[in-house]
Amino acid sequence: MSNQYSGRRPDDRQRSDAHNVGAQTQKQSSDTLSQVSDAARSATSTAKKTASEAASTLTDQVKELLDSQLASGAEMVGHLGNSAQRAADDLDQNAPQLAGLVRGVADRIEGYAYDMRDQSVDQLFRSASNFTRRQPALVFGLAALAGFFAFRTIRSTPLSTQPVRSPRVPSGEYHGG
Repeated sequence: MSNQYSGRRPDDRQRSDAHNVGAQTQKQSSDTLSQVSDAARSATSTAKKTASEAASTLTDQVKELLDSQLASGAEMVGHLGNSAQRAADDLDQNAPQLAGLVRGVADRIEGYAYDMRDQSVDQLFRSASNFTRRQPALVFGLAALAGFFAFRTIRSTPLSTQPVRSPRVPSGEYHGG
């Protein structure tokens, strides 16, 4: 009969205990969810950092490759300029006006080659962008001209529908009659 003096019934105590257990379970679930969420954020952050570092490394490697290709291209353009200078020297005797024109073009080509040797791909890209902003009509005209020549070249190339056959070589034997 001690239940009468405590002011609570046995059902109330069971409900209170169940409520406390439920609250503890809910707190544990919340803590676990918080830990999982923190782990997911950490994993995402690590993945983003790793991806960023990989992209940066790849970008640097591509830039190094393009810089070396740019140096090779500048050397080839320099050879073209030298060849044009020799052609101008050959033209001096027979066509001095044409030789002067070719020499002027050769000087410009050699100047471009010299400028290209001292630039990185980033600098060259900025220079091209600045030139495009200053001379959009010229760039558009050159692009149209290049497209026209590419189209004409592709169009004038015959398409072969027949497989190429090698000619038969006579064996040297005589099958006469």
